[in-house]
Amino acid sequence: MSVENGRICLGVIVGAHGIKGDVRVKPFTAEPEDVGAYGPLSDAPGTRTFRITVRSVVKGAVVAKVDGVADRDAAEALKGISLYVDRDRLPAPEDEDTFYHADLIGLRAEAPDGSPLGQVAAVFDHGAGDILDIRGTDGRVVSVPFTKAVVPLVDVTAGRIVVAMPEWLADDAAGEDE
Repeated sequence: MSVENGRICLGVIVGAHGIKGDVRVKPFTAEPEDVGAYGPLSDAPGTRTFRITVRSVVKGAVVAKVDGVADRDAAEALKGISLYVDRDRLPAPEDEDTFYHADLIGLRAEAPDGSPLGQVAAVFDHGAGDILDIRGTDGRVVSVPFTKAVVPLVDVTAGRIVVAMPEWLADDAAGEDE
């Protein structure tokens, strides 16, 4: 999920499905079918609105019906459109250790002693757990595992995280070669 002007990208239309106007959407939601659960979606500029109904989940995508799209040509014309929802339409995280990736991006990263490390530039999930990219105050980017051991404090309200940089990462972050 990415954030743009208070909106979060829930998915992107990746192509048509069948001949009756259905589209395939690559979802960025925890549950693929939730891409259509928050009401109307809009494109990146916010100029077009899409009402979608999820029909099924197939191979890492969802098949959805877009209101007003009745044939394959119209569905193909939507390919590449990212689908956004206003952030305030999403439910609050279920517990204190659950975060929307979009809420983490931009947070200040600080060492346990309060010294600045940089800012969260991106969040990735490659299957083995989330990774935070921290853009350092010097412009370099270091990737850290998003675990309680490495990131013991996340305070979205205060706009900061604390990063207890493991020694093996601290050397990389400082630019030292082994």
